[in-house]
Amino acid sequence: MRARAISFERLVDEVCDRVAVAPREGWVRVAVDGAPAAAPGALADALLDPLRVRGRDAVRVSANGFLRPASLRFEFGREDPDVFYDEWLDIGGLEREVLGPLAPGGSGKILPSLWDSTTDRATRERYRSVAEGGVLLLDGAMLLGRGFAFDLTVHLSMSAAALARRTPEAEKWTLPAYERYENEADPMRTADLAVKVDDPRHPALITG
Repeated sequence: MRARAISFERLVDEVCDRVAVAPREGWVRVAVDGAPAAAPGALADALLDPLRVRGRDAVRVSANGFLRPASLRFEFGREDPDVFYDEWLDIGGLEREVLGPLAPGGSGKILPSLWDSTTDRATRERYRSVAEGGVLLLDGAMLLGRGFAFDLTVHLSMSAAALARRTPEAEKWTLPAYERYENEADPMRTADLAVKVDDPRHPALITG
């Protein structure tokens, strides 16, 4: 694989160009995948206005709004990387409330978040209708290889050393989960767009 230097602004254009060729019938479900240190939410946020300028109803959802209750996440301790990988994300809830409604023939009505992991309570968000031809921008970590039906996937990749440097000390226990993700899901090869972000000021698009 080769890396081609690309600015953040050009990366935003690249993703928007990919979305632009999608049919206006139905919806476009975009995953912006990456560890928190790779800041997938920042890229997803940056895509909102350019997509709206292009006439697409764009809506933001974070996978962090679909974590399971603490009683389930911490059932086997608070720092178990395998449980973090396998059990923290409410896959069924995300599919039922977000991705399913935007599948072909879906209702177009999504729930932007389900669970507040800070208060450990339901968010009580209201459902939101996404106009036909609209775009879902879902950011989160370890989203690929879980059976989700995305229409476009963007993976923000970091070397193990860079990820370790930029992960807060209190969260370093999660690093084995990201290593497992790289080995099992192989996001660099399975994503539609893979971008190296070891230095966020100088991203590089992976090609070939």
